[in-house]
Amino acid sequence: MLVKWIRCTAVDRRGFEQGQRKWAGLLGEPGFRGQGGGWSRGRDGVAHVFAFWESRAFYDSFMARSHERLAAGQSGTYKDSQVKLFEYRFDVKTGFEPHFTDADVVRVAHCTVREDRVEHFALMQRKVWNPAMAGSPGMLRGVFGEAPGNEFLVLSMWQRAAERGKYRADRVERLSLQAQTEADVAALTGDVVDLDPHWTV
Repeated sequence: MLVKWIRCTAVDRRGFEQGQRKWAGLLGEPGFRGQGGGWSRGRDGVAHVFAFWESRAFYDSFMARSHERLAAGQSGTYKDSQVKLFEYRFDVKTGFEPHFTDADVVRVAHCTVREDRVEHFALMQRKVWNPAMAGSPGMLRGVFGEAPGNEFLVLSMWQRAAERGKYRADRVERLSLQAQTEADVAALTGDVVDLDPHWTV
């Protein structure tokens, strides 16, 4: 599975939202699995969109055929667009499906990992972070993806922001020490995204 993460800043918020609804045209595209997104909680006007495809081949075919037609609806409504593609490595909690209808919040963490620490980082995600997140109230499911250049995406879906906040405050520092995160990670950025149900495809 391929995970596409788009982050941009809206310059015409209403126009951007109207354009985002037109991505419903993705339904029926071969290999398309689901899409959702919303607004950053901490950064004004920053939008995140997450799309899932069966494979890179299906995604490349869509980009060559239909993407421009669908994207035209949002032309001129945003700036500073960043697009990253990640190959699925494993689930965070079991049985990941790219559905957004039961989630309110997505937490996204983007890590650049030191080259000699990549396997350790992935192992700690499985052994330390995944069980901690899977056992947290309100955590639904998530996915761990990898891109060239030792880049990783940890995307998790939550039912209520308050529950995710409780998990972070109580446990992140201790878990980071246990996982030796500081030794593994060269750069880390993240965000909390309030999902907009109208963006779900």
